[in-house]
Amino acid sequence: MSENLLQVDWDRAEWVILDMDGTILDLSYDNYFWRELVPERYAQARGLSLEQAREELLPRFVEVQHTLPWYCTDYWSGITGLDMAGLKREIRERIRALEGAERFLQHVRDSGRQLWLATNAHRDSWTLKMEQTGLGSYFHQIVSSHDYGFPKEDAQFWQRFQADKPFAPERALFVDDSLPVLASARRFGIGQVVGLRHPDSLQPRRADFDWDPAADRIEQLIPR
Repeated sequence: MSENLLQVDWDRAEWVILDMDGTILDLSYDNYFWRELVPERYAQARGLSLEQAREELLPRFVEVQHTLPWYCTDYWSGITGLDMAGLKREIRERIRALEGAERFLQHVRDSGRQLWLATNAHRDSWTLKMEQTGLGSYFHQIVSSHDYGFPKEDAQFWQRFQADKPFAPERALFVDDSLPVLASARRFGIGQVVGLRHPDSLQPRRADFDWDPAADRIEQLIPR
């Protein structure tokens, strides 16, 4: 696919609804947190080796993946005995925008369209990230799936989201890096649903990312 994502019809995009982690923010922060920091601190707290800690944590991760508890810091504090919100703040310097993300946000704001953030992140997570990056001021609305009791993977999220913040799905553009979330948005009737292949700047782009249309970075959606 070319650098310019020609599949986006901006004339049909009155609402631009964006995911946060892996879409405008570098997923390397979250991947480091879950894959390195949490197992390390869990091992220290339990007197385990790092390998033992990962073996204990992995089944718990898999058990709740793509459900609301997966995204809930309170849930994981209860499971691990760790102050998850505190750990996130401890490494806040790792939080950063993906290349071109702020340019895209500025373009949408300058165009006069509604710019909304819809994230699965818990409030203490998304507020920390918006404070650290300063990107929160670009958005007209910020919503978390925790406000509605269902993750974005679930149709009930979209139903409750639309009831709370009325918008016309067929006139909306939604961008996310998660295949289950993208599929859920499309089933709900979002007019344009775009996937992103390269959510973590420290990892290779996902060549096997099976979604169309898709781009490597969100800035590629800016018309040229």
